[in-house]
Amino acid sequence: PIARVGLPLVFLLLIVAAVYYIFFYPRQIEQTVYPLAYRQEIDQYSKQYGLDPARVAAVIYCESSFRPEAVSSAGARGLMQIMPDTGEWIAGKLGEGDYTHEGLFEPERNIRYGCWYLNYLENRFDADIVKVTAAYHAGGGRVDEWLGNEAYSKDGETLSSIPSDATSTYVKRVQAAYAKYKEIYADEAKKGR
Repeated sequence: PIARVGLPLVFLLLIVAAVYYIFFYPRQIEQTVYPLAYRQEIDQYSKQYGLDPARVAAVIYCESSFRPEAVSSAGARGLMQIMPDTGEWIAGKLGEGDYTHEGLFEPERNIRYGCWYLNYLENRFDADIVKVTAAYHAGGGRVDEWLGNEAYSKDGETLSSIPSDATSTYVKRVQAAYAKYKEIYADEAKKGR
């Protein structure tokens, strides 16, 4: 009698475990691998500057892994890894007189500046995601140089290749993360968040 009850119970538990694994466990792993902190700020400034919030999240993920205290070897700071000189320039463009380099560690300010800068690059590079992402990483001047070199751009408008391995890898990483964050945002939209 116990064997008759035990076997179906074990089978039922295996089915429940399989359903859990298929439908819930991958999402938990995904949330660990692709976090989405500072959602309110990302959504606010993405909207203000006409950006896809999933793309902003992807840039933050690739730049700092959502760590506001991050500092690169080159000295870039905060969530979106803004260089102090660039931050000072952005503050001037925004008419902010209270700029300090330490302010780049403030998540709200860093995301606001990063979104403003992405919007600036989108306008400068015709919203071409590859050129904008490469410029965010290597600088707009460097992208202009590449566009002016037939080895990297046949038409002077489109990058056929990126000569910097670091920037090429960065662009690919941002594109992959962007695809993942688009899925995350779409899933959350379905849930009504």
